[in-house]
Amino acid sequence: MLAAYASAVNPDDPFAALSVGEIEPPAVPEDWTRVRVAAASLNRHDLWSLAGVGLRADQCPMILGTDAVGRTENGDHVVIYPVIADASLADETMDPKRTLLSELHPGTLAESVAVPERNLVPAPKGWTAAEAACLPTTFLTAWRMLITRGRLPAEGVVLVQGTGGGVATAAILLARALGARVYATGRSPERREKAAEIGAIPVEAGDRLPERADIVIDSVGAPVMAHSIKSLKPGGRLVSCGVTGGPIAEVDMRHVFFKQLEILGSTMGTRDELAELIRFCAEREIKPVIDSTYTLADAERALRRLDSGEAFGKVVITTD
Repeated sequence: MLAAYASAVNPDDPFAALSVGEIEPPAVPEDWTRVRVAAASLNRHDLWSLAGVGLRADQCPMILGTDAVGRTENGDHVVIYPVIADASLADETMDPKRTLLSELHPGTLAESVAVPERNLVPAPKGWTAAEAACLPTTFLTAWRMLITRGRLPAEGVVLVQGTGGGVATAAILLARALGARVYATGRSPERREKAAEIGAIPVEAGDRLPERADIVIDSVGAPVMAHSIKSLKPGGRLVSCGVTGGPIAEVDMRHVFFKQLEILGSTMGTRDELAELIRFCAEREIKPVIDSTYTLADAERALRRLDSGEAFGKVVITTD
């Protein structure tokens, strides 16, 4: 079958480790099922895998991709929940042995993928495959950050740092639908204008907000840490899901203890949260922002678009 996969890992030149071509379909483990992929969305996780972050050379070839929507052998239209973890836990994201597809098990950038039966969630009706493929990682991550970890209050105030990425755009759309006022920073006037088009109040990076926020949604890390802390109201919460700008940040602890702030990490979400998210999006008619769509054979161009940092919203690959 056709797939985009890491044939090796290369920290210096990740794209040198990328192969797009025919590969033997991976075996289907017991109690798993095969899904024919209709569309898959890209994440920075795919680029990190090629660079050897979370993926070893001896695990290659490894099919990339965590997110997908497709059809089962019975014809069911399903979204893939990408977390492989102990299903007996109340919150499988807390399993210390949890993995995502494309870490220990082949991923979704292929014509088909094998997953446990419980990792199949009915896709929202009336959505295109490309739209539904955006839900499992970025939308699920944003949902958990706002609801479970961030505990967004009614008519709350949210600051989204670094608008344009998948989590940031999802957080803007979801927070607005939840009734929040949303501020969003962006590194250029064009990105701030696009954030405004989807419901955010644009703010230049580092500028003071007109009001303090209940929650800061951050996937940037070090460069925005000081601004995030200063932007929170007493009792506010900084929720972090990534560090695209760098992992080592300085924190002025005086703000943290005096304002009784919380700094919270958040990773993915549970299967139940994904099902809840899908219901919410269907009821509120929330659709993801898609930057661009490519064929599977053109996966390298799609990944380079993601790597460029110029994409606004999700980069999607279709197989149909």
